[in-house]
Formats: sequence, C-alpha cells, structure tokens
Amino acid sequence: MNFNLQLDALRSAYRDGQVTPRQLLLSLRDKAAALNPDYHLFIHLLSVEELEPYLAALDGRDLDSLPLYGVPFAIKDNIDLAGIPTTAACPAFAYVPEHSATIVEQLLALGAIPLGKTNLDQFATGLNGSRSPYGACPNSVLPEYPSGGSSAGSSLAVALGVASFSLGTDTAGSGRVPAALNNLVGLKATKGLISTGGVVPACRTLDCVTTFTATAREASQLLALTARLDPRDAYSRSNPLWNDGLAFGAPRPFRFGVPRAQDLEFFGCPEGPLLFGDAIDQLKALGGEAVELDLSPFLEAAQLLYAGPWVAERYSVAGELMEQNPPAVLPVIRAVLAKAPAVTGVQTFRAQYRLQELKALCDRALEGLDCVLTPTIGRPVTLAELTAEPVLRNSELGYYTNFMNLLDYAAVAVPSGFMGNGLPWGVTLFGRAFTDQYLLSVADALQRQPGSPAPATVARNDRARLVVCGAHLEGLALNWQLKQRGARLVETTFSSPDYQLYALAGGPPFRPGMVRVKDGGVAIAVEVWELPSSELGSFLTAIPAPLGLGKVQLADGRWESGFICEGYGLEGAVDISRFGGWRAYLAK
Repeated sequence: MNFNLQLDALRSAYRDGQVTPRQLLLSLRDKAAALNPDYHLFIHLLSVEELEPYLAALDGRDLDSLPLYGVPFAIKDNIDLAGIPTTAACPAFAYVPEHSATIVEQLLALGAIPLGKTNLDQFATGLNGSRSPYGACPNSVLPEYPSGGSSAGSSLAVALGVASFSLGTDTAGSGRVPAALNNLVGLKATKGLISTGGVVPACRTLDCVTTFTATAREASQLLALTARLDPRDAYSRSNPLWNDGLAFGAPRPFRFGVPRAQDLEFFGCPEGPLLFGDAIDQLKALGGEAVELDLSPFLEAAQLLYAGPWVAERYSVAGELMEQNPPAVLPVIRAVLAKAPAVTGVQTFRAQYRLQELKALCDRALEGLDCVLTPTIGRPVTLAELTAEPVLRNSELGYYTNFMNLLDYAAVAVPSGFMGNGLPWGVTLFGRAFTDQYLLSVADALQRQPGSPAPATVARNDRARLVVCGAHLEGLALNWQLKQRGARLVETTFSSPDYQLYALAGGPPFRPGMVRVKDGGVAIAVEVWELPSSELGSFLTAIPAPLGLGKVQLADGRWESGFICEGYGLEGAVDISRFGGWRAYLAK
C-alpha cells in the first residue's frame, strides 16, 4: 500500500475513503519493520497492540475536527511517549515515562498517530547518525554515506516513506544536517517556540524540538499548530502574532545575506561552491537581493559550543552515568564530554561574556536583511571517513550549524539540488528569532516547482512597512522618529492616482494630510519605510490628530500601512495636490 503521506494529500485520501488510518498505520508498520534491519531507524517500533489505543481514539471522530487526523509521525527517542521506554540511544539510561512530552501530547490531541521511537546519536551528541548502540543509520539515498544526526532515524522515517513527519531535536544542527542529507525540510524553530517539556536535554538552554517534512508548507502547518507557551517548560516562549500561521505566504522582494568568499568552507568538495551558487541564483530569481555578510563572528560563536563550557551542560545529563558505568556510554561520546568536569565557573562566565559580544555583532549584521543563506553542510562525508576520524568529520558537518542556537536565531534547512552521485544537497535560511514563518515562506518559494501556485497572501516577518508622505520623509522634521526606532528606507515611490494632498493648519512642525478620493485624485510622492514590528505601537500612539495610520494604495496596486487624515482635519487646510508631494510643496 503506497500513499502520498504529505499532509494535504493524506487528508484527501482519508476524505475520499481510499484508506483508513488503521489500514494505513498497520501497512506503514510492516514497511518500517522490513526496513529496520538495514537502516536501524527505529529503536522501538510500536506493536499492533500499542498502536491500537491511538487508532481507537479516532473511531467515530470527524475528520474535520482534527487537523492531523490519522497522520503518522515518528518520535526521536530522547522525546517521551507515555508508556514507551525513552533511551536517548543508551540502554543503561532508559526509563519509561508516565506522561508524553508536551509536543507529543499536542500532536496526539490533534489526531496524529505515533509509529515509534527513532534512533539517534547517543545523548543527541553528534551530527552523523553513526553513534548509536542500536546501529548506524545509513543515508536514505546512498548507503555508504550516513543519514546525518543526531536525529538520524527521524529523518529516515520521512525520507523512506513511513511517516508524514517526524520529531527531532537540534542543539548544534541535529535537525538540519540530516534534513540536508535526505532531501527534507528541517525546521529548527526559534528557541522555546516548540516546548521541550519531556525532552531529554543535550544542552537545555539551547535545545530545540524540530520537525522533518517533505515540504516547507507542511513545516509551516505543523508550527502553526504547535507553537504554544508551555507552563511545563521554563524555557518556553510566547509566539508573537507576526509569526503565526497567517505569516506564511509569498515573499515580496527581499534582501538576503550571503557569506563572504573567505568565510565559505566546502572542505575540498568541488561541487559545493557550484551548488551554493545555484541556490543564490534561485533566490535572486525569486526577487532577492544578495548582500555580502561577514560570517566570522558567527563562526567564532560556533566554536564555543564544544570548545567552550557548554560541553559541561551536556555532561550534566550523561556525566553521572559515565562516572558510575563508563562502558554504558559510547567511547566517542565519552571523548567529547571528557573535559567537562574541569570546566570552571570563571571559564563559563567569560565564555558567556564573549558570546554576548559576538551576538551584538551578529545582530547588527542582520539589520536590514530579511534572512541569510548558507550551505547546510560544507560537504558530505562517508561512513568510512567517520570511522577513521569521527570527531574531525563530525565537526566539519557542523561548520554552518553550531552557532544558531547560541545566537538565538531561527533556521530552516531546505533541499536545493543534488550532487553528481545523486546525494541530496541543501541550504539553510536563517534569521532573527521569531521569523520562522517568514523563513518557511522563502524556503517554500525556493522549493516550489515552476508553475505551481504561490500562496495567495504576502509573507510577514518581524518588520512592518509604513508609507510616509510628509514630515517623516527622509531628512525632514520628524524623520528622526522613524530612525530612532530602527527604521530603514525601503523605497521611494508614488501612491495610486486616487489621493489629494493638503497642507494642514497649525504647526510647526508643518504637516500634510493625504486623503483618498473617488474623483480628482493624483499620485502623491511617498516613501516606504520598514521598522521593527515591536516599535510600531509606540509610533502609532505618538501620532497626533487628525492623522493616523490606515491603508494606503501604492502605484503598483499594493496596499501598505501608512499615514491617512481624518476628514475633520481638512478644516482650514490648503489643497496642494497639484505639487504631487510634500517635498515639492516645501520647495515652491
């Protein structure tokens, strides 16, 4: 039984009666059991008896009442599923939780069905998928390469067609590297956006729950359903409304950062630069403007993750077991964590100070950009190379990923091509915290096939656009109010030819009022500014009557937020429409 497991396609199959959840899940379980001896993707595949309560819960339920009705998903085995052992790929560490992780509870309540617990690099320490006593996970396309990790089995569950989506975790790239190596979308949302309640920590201050999907659109749908504040998780964060599901759409012209040539590293892979160049060209074709970015402070921050004191945070989880029963922890994991007991408080605070300095530099580098594009990995490594030099090759896989959570950025890995040997290759889009849906919008545009329809709405991020026509124009009396709030000029243009412009009574400062009219209108010269959405409220409340913010139509037909004038404010005003703009009027 073969079905398209993507969310919308599966929903249609259920609605049309082509299959039932019970039929599908039992068939997928058989398929997964057949694949497991070669791919080691599941540590615990739910039995028919263990699946039955989840399937029975759907009996008599309306398809339309459950957004994820009958959707099969897989769970990385450092995330709790009630009644099923959580191992973190370490049998001696295993326990049986009474309650599921918050994210799992959410998905079950939405109608999704868990297929099983997936394999991982032990204690989620690794980016390759070969560090597990349950077996190394080969790549879904070329078995001589690894699946990537640490969310190895989770990526394979989707890539091999036994789950619609899967849950992973990401501290250093574990939700992005395996996505790139298996032709998947890997969403590492903003820290705290998806609850980590009920997740075995790697570095609790940095950990993120991730999703693997075939498409960016599905990742957007899942994020919209699960981004909720969780009292159970002290690191949980509220999702601002500019980042809700409605923010997913078609990106308008945008600016994206591209690392300088000296910051790019492909570790001798001749195809990497060409494939990355192709991805840059694809974003340009979508309306993007490439801006060179100094990646060096990002890369310095990345070094802190394993060379700095954060390795002690990993040790806080596995350290006691290492001390009491060293053979229970794989030698390569013990080697990674060996220096942790010597980390001092002084070293920890000094590293935090340096990280904060680097974050200030990196945040400034992102100002004026909508996102940044990097490769997800520099080059793929073979399983043989990992065996020969496990730490070095694993470190290479994290070159573009290790800094992301330290700096509190959102990121999504998206497929963008294939290497000559058929191995998938992908890029990562990252940006400021709480721009997840915007990043997914750009990823969707990059991934969407030519001729397929784009979303009907415009993508939103953490920046708001504002049309100004008077004293807030560049260099004029009130422009400082915009710049004080971090605004930047996006474009100089005209309104649609449906407006009249008046010089209002009173002042200084002298101000115009722009009024939309049915007849006798003209095009008015305006500027479009962009400012942080968090600053828009303070700007709005400072606007004196009779002016306010409403919707203004531009010459190309777009509607943007902008200055409008209430009718009563035209008393004593002078019609200056013939000048075509406030600057021209002032220069008369």
